[in-house]
Amino acid sequence: MFQRVRKAVLPVAGLGTRFLPATKVIPKEMIPVIDKPVVQYAIEEARAAGIEEFIFVSALGKESIAAHFSPHPLLERSLEDKGKTAELALVRAASLPTGTMHTVIQENPLGLGHAVWCAWQLVGNEPFAVILPDDMVLSDTPCLKQLIDAHAKVGGHVVAVEDVPREQTNRYGILDVLSDDGKLAKAKGLVEKPAPDKAPSTLAIIGRYVLDPSVFLELDKKTKGAGNEIQLTDGLNRTIDKVPFHGLRFEGRRYDCGTRVGFVEANVAFALAHPEMADRLRPLVQKLLDIK
Repeated sequence: MFQRVRKAVLPVAGLGTRFLPATKVIPKEMIPVIDKPVVQYAIEEARAAGIEEFIFVSALGKESIAAHFSPHPLLERSLEDKGKTAELALVRAASLPTGTMHTVIQENPLGLGHAVWCAWQLVGNEPFAVILPDDMVLSDTPCLKQLIDAHAKVGGHVVAVEDVPREQTNRYGILDVLSDDGKLAKAKGLVEKPAPDKAPSTLAIIGRYVLDPSVFLELDKKTKGAGNEIQLTDGLNRTIDKVPFHGLRFEGRRYDCGTRVGFVEANVAFALAHPEMADRLRPLVQKLLDIK
């Protein structure tokens, strides 16, 4: 029986330069998909997976992220006085319970591995999840819950993976596969952003992880890798001889909100899955596609 996963780390310190000028003042994670900020989808996925504590690795100037998940007494009182019960329920549902949310500042942008390392003291010596809010997953079962369920069976590190075109391997951490049953692939190594002709496979890690705390000891060495940054993939790779590593082909569809096209795609996909919007939106999308 492996220890239960209770905590999630959300790296949200990035400057969002690909979305300027929108992100000049507003954190990228606070830009909405439909009617909720991108980061709220990540938190809702984590809560649905049974996560109890939420650790934001943030940066100065991004205080609105934590504020969004805190109670807003003035707004709540105003909505209550006006009898706007549906809106009040939405506001309260976005708030995290007192004591479950923590923020640590990543003072220098030294890479994803460094961002995860910043959460070490808050995570402690227990397995934990990492969620990259830019990756939104539309699925029947929350993607993180799928990982946690797999971790309960195999332990160690379990990450969400999907096959990508070989020409795109230089964008991802890629698994060097030891065995693969079509659902769960066991890795003997990882390569960060390999050139297509050097990639050991096309099985790429996306922004969902369940990790053994042993990775912190490797990240603490501050070894720099691709892009002269402290890469999480490199830290995980150095633990594979001690901790099993599996990639889970998750059920669902991933949308990369870190790109403008992916962000628009996510808005359309999540709107078409929205029970109050789908029927009205579908003919509008078709009308747009018919425009020459």
